[in-house]
Amino acid sequence: MKQVKLSVLKGDITKVEVDAIVNAANSSLLGGGGVDGAIHKAGGPAILEECKQIIARQGGCPTGEAVITTAGNLPAKYVIHTVGPVWQGGSKQEEELLANCYYNSLRIAGEKNLQSIAFPNISTGVYGYPKDKAAEVAVAAVKSYLQQHPSSIKEVVFVCFDDENYELYSRLLDE
Repeated sequence: MKQVKLSVLKGDITKVEVDAIVNAANSSLLGGGGVDGAIHKAGGPAILEECKQIIARQGGCPTGEAVITTAGNLPAKYVIHTVGPVWQGGSKQEEELLANCYYNSLRIAGEKNLQSIAFPNISTGVYGYPKDKAAEVAVAAVKSYLQQHPSSIKEVVFVCFDDENYELYSRLLDE
């Protein structure tokens, strides 16, 4: 496996300059609260227009799957929208579904020959996924994907909005 730079950043994912940022979307793809709302707001109407075209083609986006659109006015080139699981105690395949969010986002980035991707803390907001468990799944899923699938990706950034997630990811990436 070639060296891929994994890093953590505390801040606003809408301001990160990478080839693609990942949006923790809902299955309707029509924008919402949290990071989803912030990305749609900062990126402008072009993102929503492409989401509407995807909906017309395939309906919404199932949990664990991902789709790609323009990034509109964002510094990134693309937005990869993925739908994280709602935490229901851990016995409803939440871990597998969350890992699939990372796998499918990386797969799409690789298919587009993108070199850098930034992830938010998927499912840890209103979807209620425990932050420590979500961070472990995220880091393990990204490392596993990169080991199994050589691709164009050279950099993966975990963008944390709050101190707690920043500390969790910093610790995991130091190990």
